[in-house]
Amino acid sequence: MASAADLIQRRQRSEFLSSIKETLAKAMKGNPDLIPSMLTLALNDAMTYDKATKSGGSNGSIHFSSELSRPENKGLAAAMSLLDEAKKEIDSYSKGGPISYADLIQYAAQAAVKSTFLAAAIRKCGGNEDKGRTLYAAYGSSGQWGLFDRQFGRSDAEEPDPEGRVPIWEKASVKEMKDKFKEIGFGPRQLAVMSAFLGPEQSATEALLVNDPEVTPWVQKYQRSRETVSQTDYEVDLITTLTKLSCLGQQINYEAYTYPVKKIELSKLKL
Repeated sequence: MASAADLIQRRQRSEFLSSIKETLAKAMKGNPDLIPSMLTLALNDAMTYDKATKSGGSNGSIHFSSELSRPENKGLAAAMSLLDEAKKEIDSYSKGGPISYADLIQYAAQAAVKSTFLAAAIRKCGGNEDKGRTLYAAYGSSGQWGLFDRQFGRSDAEEPDPEGRVPIWEKASVKEMKDKFKEIGFGPRQLAVMSAFLGPEQSATEALLVNDPEVTPWVQKYQRSRETVSQTDYEVDLITTLTKLSCLGQQINYEAYTYPVKKIELSKLKL
């Protein structure tokens, strides 16, 4: 059974996470052009994971300028700058210490995904935002984020991750993409669902992947799913893959962002 202290910590973390989500949702809404880059930022941060040495992964190392400036991260500086500004706001109201870049980057990716599917629902409602929100609430897959939300408390890297672990996606062959995904424990299904964030042009990446017999069925499945009202298959698999990516190389600290509660001295209470 959970103790009173455990319940207090859970509430503290839950309230802080809700505030983070509000801040990041506002940032995504004000900068929709940066949404694809935000997802690539999270992907590339996680893709430095090396299974053999258990090093790298979703540790926020991509915020270091020397890593961010690498060829594979070209075009991601604006997204990182937006997150730096969001971090200042989040840290200003945090009672349990500053948010780690590792958490910030992955929760920004979550906000970007939610924003993308909400925008699609609004378009399907002729641009009516209220109807779009209702449609997304009814048919969307927001309820699939439970496991992702529990993985809150990532630690930051103290230095950039080693070079050469992340492909330059727009120049990589299908084999190179498959090999990289295999290295971190993923297969053709995960490669297909993340194709929109491998390089600057989703259509170009999908056109490349559709020629591979192992990846083709998944690409076609997600193409069909994106044409439906709910996009359920695509959204659920994207959430599942992002959840797995976001934990690579991490030991989650489930007490992160908690803080001591001021004790009330009963002797000083006026009765």
